[in-house]
Amino acid sequence: MELTTLTFWFSSVFIFPLWVLMWFLPKHELTHKIVGDVRICVIPLVASYALLLLPNAADVLVTLGSQMPTPEVVVELFASEEMVILAWLHFLVMDTFIGRYIWMRMLAAGRPIQVSMPILVTCMMMGPIGLLAGILATLDVEDDISKPSGTIE
Repeated sequence: MELTTLTFWFSSVFIFPLWVLMWFLPKHELTHKIVGDVRICVIPLVASYALLLLPNAADVLVTLGSQMPTPEVVVELFASEEMVILAWLHFLVMDTFIGRYIWMRMLAAGRPIQVSMPILVTCMMMGPIGLLAGILATLDVEDDISKPSGTIE
């Protein structure tokens, strides 16, 4: 099996139990052990992404670092199957990280599953919109990344 196919299937299958736990068992101990540990929930996805990125890193860096990204440049960059799968893996990593963040905010806010589940489904399907919905649904939560805790020097 080629690397592109392997990383696609590993990442696409890996995220499913994470999302199921966040959707249906948000307060369960197993969810806290798995999704609550960033090493378990995100690092394997980043590793899968990195495996596919490494052989393509020069193309990405040269293309995006040598010219202003335009729609044409981006379309050309993602013209190959490998780069489309790389973008897919990027989505999976970022959407899962966003979902984990919103799941933690929902727990901190004590939101019921009837509120958290649809927002987390939105995080999985449309990450930025789910992030916005999750933040709006948990505006009363203060966490260590939403507000600076110290002075900026």
